[in-house]
Amino acid sequence: MGQMKQDVSKRLYGYWNGLRKGRPAPERNEVEPGDIRDLLGDTFILQASGNDFRFRLAGTRLCALYCRELKGQNFLSMWKESDREAIESLLTAIHHDAAAAVVGMTGRSDRGNEVPLEIVLLPLSQKDSGFTRILGACAPTSAPYWVGMHPVMKQEITSLRMIWPDEVPFFLRTADQAALEPEIEPITTTPRTLRRPAWRQVRHLTVYEGGRN
Repeated sequence: MGQMKQDVSKRLYGYWNGLRKGRPAPERNEVEPGDIRDLLGDTFILQASGNDFRFRLAGTRLCALYCRELKGQNFLSMWKESDREAIESLLTAIHHDAAAAVVGMTGRSDRGNEVPLEIVLLPLSQKDSGFTRILGACAPTSAPYWVGMHPVMKQEITSLRMIWPDEVPFFLRTADQAALEPEIEPITTTPRTLRRPAWRQVRHLTVYEGGRN
């Protein structure tokens, strides 16, 4: 898959991937906050219930981006209507099929200032309930002076990519794997030829489908 840009995303994915030990996803109770204490400010957990994906926990740095507490808010409500369907499709694939996802986006303050952000979304299993928790992180790829002073009021997708349980992200591949298979670029609004070629249009975005082998 396209390489994650944010160190926070890479480290959280690496931690999650180590916990799952070949399973589609680790159990929720296997996540130890102390193991990722320096990432906690950027992380969150969503609870999936039907088409509702609400914050159960949200880190301090993440809340500072929006200058408000996010606990209890529906994650889908944070996106403009034209992007909501694509985000809901990603979350549904995570909830039902244990896919993971990386989303690039631009956040805008009420003063028109912009900040590039990256979100990683990772499924967690709840005993007898399926993948009803989603572990995530959201961090700016660069932090302008106004972040934490003026809230992000609008956000727009710039790229998105689903990662299936049998797929190894580029930054985790061995040298031999990387040599055999070139890096795939993240999805943008321009269709590209991917290893998993099936795609569909969701409003102004092209969403590439995948699945288990």
